[in-house]
Amino acid sequence: MASPTAPAQGERTLSEARIARLTSHIVSGGAATATIIAPFTGAPLATVPLSDAGDVRRAYERAREAQRTWAALPVRERVKPFLRLTDALVARRAELLDVLQLETGKARRHATEEFLDVALCSLYYARRAGRLLRPRRRQGMMPGLTRVQELRHPKGVVGLVSPWNYPITLGPGDILPALMAGNAVVHKPDTQTCLSSLWVRDLLVDLGLPPELWQVVVGDPSQIGDPLVEGADYVAFTGSTRAGRAIAAKVAPRLVGYSLELGGKNPMIVMADADVERTARGAVRACFTNAGQLCISIERLYVHEDVYDRFVPRFVELVEGMRLSAGLDFDADMGSLTHARQLEGVTRHVEQAVEKGATVLAGGKARPDVGPLFYAPTVLADVTADMDLCAEETFGPVVAVYRYRDLDEAVERANGGPYGLNASVWTRDVAAGRRVAARLQAGTVNVNDGYGAAYASHDAPMGGMKQSGVGRRHGAEGMLRFTEVKTVASQHLMDLEPPGGLGYEKFADLMAGGVKIMKWLRIK
Repeated sequence: MASPTAPAQGERTLSEARIARLTSHIVSGGAATATIIAPFTGAPLATVPLSDAGDVRRAYERAREAQRTWAALPVRERVKPFLRLTDALVARRAELLDVLQLETGKARRHATEEFLDVALCSLYYARRAGRLLRPRRRQGMMPGLTRVQELRHPKGVVGLVSPWNYPITLGPGDILPALMAGNAVVHKPDTQTCLSSLWVRDLLVDLGLPPELWQVVVGDPSQIGDPLVEGADYVAFTGSTRAGRAIAAKVAPRLVGYSLELGGKNPMIVMADADVERTARGAVRACFTNAGQLCISIERLYVHEDVYDRFVPRFVELVEGMRLSAGLDFDADMGSLTHARQLEGVTRHVEQAVEKGATVLAGGKARPDVGPLFYAPTVLADVTADMDLCAEETFGPVVAVYRYRDLDEAVERANGGPYGLNASVWTRDVAAGRRVAARLQAGTVNVNDGYGAAYASHDAPMGGMKQSGVGRRHGAEGMLRFTEVKTVASQHLMDLEPPGGLGYEKFADLMAGGVKIMKWLRIK
C-alpha cells in the first residue's frame, strides 16, 4: 500500500504539480475549465477541469460497478482506510489547513474546526459501523414462534452535493459514513472549494480506498445538476432552502430518498442571569466564526433587559477588537468572505437596514484594506420586520441585537420565521436553560455555547426543522440514512392460521386471549 505523499517542507502554496494531481481525480473529458480565485488576494489560485452531463453518467457507471464489489466486503474490511485516516489527517494537518484557507479565505482557527470535525467524525463511524450495520433481532408477532431479523443494505450509489463554506465538513464528512455503509458516491463539491475535498479523497485512496468508489464531478448545477440527481439511488444535499426544494421536486417522481440540510436564521437567547463576560465572548464565536458563513451561526441575539445595558457594550467592545487577517497563521480572529456575491449580499442587507433606521453598533462596512472580500464584523440594533436582514439569512458577519422583557416573548420571537436549524441559550442555571431549549423549534440547541457543543457531538443527530431541512447527519441516522432496511421473518412450529380442525371463531378467541396473556406477562 502506498503511503500518503507529503508536501515539501515549508510549502505554503499549492504547487502546479499538487494541483494537477488533485484535479486529475475530477471526471472530465472536455476542454472546459474554471478558475478558483484566492479570496485573500483576488488572484487565481488554480484552474480545474469541468464536467458535463456525459461525465456525470460515466461517473455513475464507474461507481456502480465498483460498489457491487465494495458492498460484498465485510464491514471490518471496509472501515480500515477510515481508521487510518484519523492519524493521516493529524500528520498532514498543516497542509490541509493551508488548502482550506487558500480556497475559502477562512481564519486558520476556523479551518482547524473543520480538520477536527472530519478526523473525529471518521473515527466515530469507523468504530461503530459494524454495530450500526449488523443484523438485529426484532420481536416477532408470536414470541418464540416468529423469528424476525432486521437487515441493512447499502442504497447503491449516493449523489452528494456539498457547499463551499465548509468543504470537508459537509463533503467528506457526509461521504465517509456513506462509503462505510457499502455505497459508492458521485460527489459534486462547489467549484470554488473543490480542492480540499479532492485532497481528502487523494489521501483516502493512498490509505487503501478503491478510487472508483468516490467519483468527483465539478460544474455548474444548471449543466450537471439533472444527471447528478437522475443517476442517484439516494441524494444528500447541503445548501440553500431554495435549491433544496428544487432537488426534492426532482427526486420525488422517482421516489428516491434524500436528506437536505438547508438554511437558518439562528437565534441566541441571553437570559437575565447570564454571565455577561462569558456570554459576550461566546457570542463573538457564535456569530463570527468563518465570517458568519456557517449555516448554524447566530444571526439574531435576544438579550434580557436586566443585562442588555451591560452585555451589549461588552459584546460590541469585543467585536471591535477582533483581528482580521489574510495570514496562514492563528493570529486572525476572523477571515475573509469566500465569494464576491457574499460580500455583495452582506453589503446589501446592512445598507438597506441602515437606510430603514437600523443603528450600527460595530462594523457595518467592507474592509478592502485587509483584502478584497473582507467585511467588518457587524452588530446592528433597531432592526425591524420591514428590513430584509430581519428574517432572511444573511450568511455573513452580521448579527442583530434585540431587547426583551419576558422569556415567553423571547421564545416566541426565536421560534418566529420559516427556519429551525440551530439555537443557543445562555444562563447560569443550566436546568432552566435546558427547559428553554426544549421549547425552541430547532434541530440543535446549545446551552452556554453557540453551535459547537451540539454539532461536534457526533453521537447525536444534527439537522433542521421547518424550512431548514429534512433528515439528519451524525449519530446512527447519519449512517443509516444511506441504507435500505429489510425485515426477514420466519415462522416456526405453528402457522398463522387455525391448527387442525379448529374453526376460525375458536382460533380468534384463542388469539384474543393470547393478547391479554402477553400484556399481563409484559411480553408485548
